[in-house]
Amino acid sequence: MSRGDMAKPLLGHRSMEGDPSTMPAAGRTIGVLGSGDFARSLAIRLVCSGFKVVVGSRNPKRKAGLFPSAAEVTFQAEAVKKTDVIFVAVFREHYSTLCDLADVLAGKILVDVSNNTEVNHHKESNAEYLASLFPACTVVKGFNVVSAWTLQSGARDGNKQVLICSNNQEAKRTVAEIAQVMGFTPVDMGCMSSACEIENIPLRLLPAWKIPILLALGLFLCFFTYNLIRQVIHPYIREQKNKLYKIPIEVVNTTLPCVAYVMLSLVYLPGVLAACSQLYYGTKYRRFPDWLDQWLQHRKQIGLLSFFCAALHAVYSLCLPMRRSHRYQLIETAVKQAMEKKMNIWVEEEVWRMEIYISVGIIALGLLSLLAITSLPSIANSLNWREFSFIQSTLGYIALVISTLHTLTYGWSRAFDENQYKFYLPPTYTLTLLVPCTVILAKVIFILPCIRQRLLRIRRGWEKGRYVKFVLPSATGEYSSGETSSNV
Repeated sequence: MSRGDMAKPLLGHRSMEGDPSTMPAAGRTIGVLGSGDFARSLAIRLVCSGFKVVVGSRNPKRKAGLFPSAAEVTFQAEAVKKTDVIFVAVFREHYSTLCDLADVLAGKILVDVSNNTEVNHHKESNAEYLASLFPACTVVKGFNVVSAWTLQSGARDGNKQVLICSNNQEAKRTVAEIAQVMGFTPVDMGCMSSACEIENIPLRLLPAWKIPILLALGLFLCFFTYNLIRQVIHPYIREQKNKLYKIPIEVVNTTLPCVAYVMLSLVYLPGVLAACSQLYYGTKYRRFPDWLDQWLQHRKQIGLLSFFCAALHAVYSLCLPMRRSHRYQLIETAVKQAMEKKMNIWVEEEVWRMEIYISVGIIALGLLSLLAITSLPSIANSLNWREFSFIQSTLGYIALVISTLHTLTYGWSRAFDENQYKFYLPPTYTLTLLVPCTVILAKVIFILPCIRQRLLRIRRGWEKGRYVKFVLPSATGEYSSGETSSNV
């Protein structure tokens, strides 16, 4: 597998890829203790990567048919004797069954690949527990974030990073060599104290999505309730009309664009607040509040949820003419017009409004699709920083502006129609304009030369109230130095 196909390592941790000292020894013998699904996938991947594999099992004759023919399946004691690097692919509760092999395991490198069933299920990590049972061995935590499917199909079809931690640098380097040959990217996570964090990673269910999903659900419930009152409850109370049939399609379809529009504006609102903070304090080195910092880190997830709601809105809108209620209303309108002998029902203003509304909506959805696609790691890694920033920032603001035009053309002159204020409640789209218009107005202010230059200086390290050195050329061509206040 080519190195260019390997994913970049996690930020904040040192990747061991590309280090000349980590080049693997060909034909190394690797041991695997265990005969479960993960052990079989691990043996297959090791064999395909050119390693000699010895599998240790309590029932080698019965388990031999489950492993590739190139792998040697024998008793655990025999497997341990033939290699110095052993993958321990058994559950934590079965570690004690290996205690009889303590003498044979002395001096070996044990790679713990186990996971727990719950986050922080035990006081100490599985790797630390294994190290306490075998103090004469060197324990390395690794490969637990890689699935059995990824091992069998290769790193191209799964997560390519292998998180590794140990108190022994040489042992980590050895395991990193093995991971590289298998087509993965080893990431050094530090000493053994990081094992607990590594073991918790596979157990967390979408940790970065929890807050954005709750935010989207909260907005959906608020707008859905508001639309329900206006479109269903108001006609029932004022006109005694039963319009419950609108709930599954029409009310939902009115709610989805509101959520998508507001969520899109919430992607760029924290950037506006961060810029205001930097302008107010005159420095980029002041830490943002925790809530703003968390908000900035969740912008990608908020944006993807915005695209998801917008895509659902497009599908729901295409399905509106397919409803039986729509057909009945269309026939009813045609009958009324025939009875009133109306031959021409063309309304030029409404035609243009709908044409512009649909056209702008398609453009907005296309831009949101581009933003969503470029946020994927495989696509983002192929872009340089300027390209990525242009798409996510410049085109993102353009998408917000076009979405605002889409909303305004939907409303057209309805905001001034008193019949639209049911229960004295304004139309839903007028409420959604508040946050996006604030973000757009702030962006317009930030691009003013006086504000833009000041913000650019702050982000390049300038601080208000600090004295900085400067160098000026003299009349003779020589340079003289001096000091001045940076807020001048």
